[in-house]
Amino acid sequence: MTAAIIANLEKMLGGPRDGALLRYSLGSELLKSGDASGAAQRFREAVERDANYSAAWKMLGKALAESGDVAGALSAYEQGIAVAEKRGDVQAAKEMTVFAKRMRKTLADENGTAG
Repeated sequence: MTAAIIANLEKMLGGPRDGALLRYSLGSELLKSGDASGAAQRFREAVERDANYSAAWKMLGKALAESGDVAGALSAYEQGIAVAEKRGDVQAAKEMTVFAKRMRKTLADENGTAG
């Protein structure tokens, strides 16, 4: 089912309904299908179209983390936290704060430093 949804969403790219929400939806489906790097690209496109889309920042961080880009994930979460706090999206900011802390710990562990 996910493959059909992805195909249908991809058909809409470049059309009149193309925008941050379409890119976010496509990224979500790609992430579900196991394509974390493809998902990250679509979430990145979503935040390029709407830099205040805190949910897209959160999913960008998740996709980057799943694709092994821990530093990129941390950066996405940090940007997302700033956006969420500015918008008053308290829950998203809290969630991304937890995820960012995990990314910092992972980076510290990889570098052999205390985090």
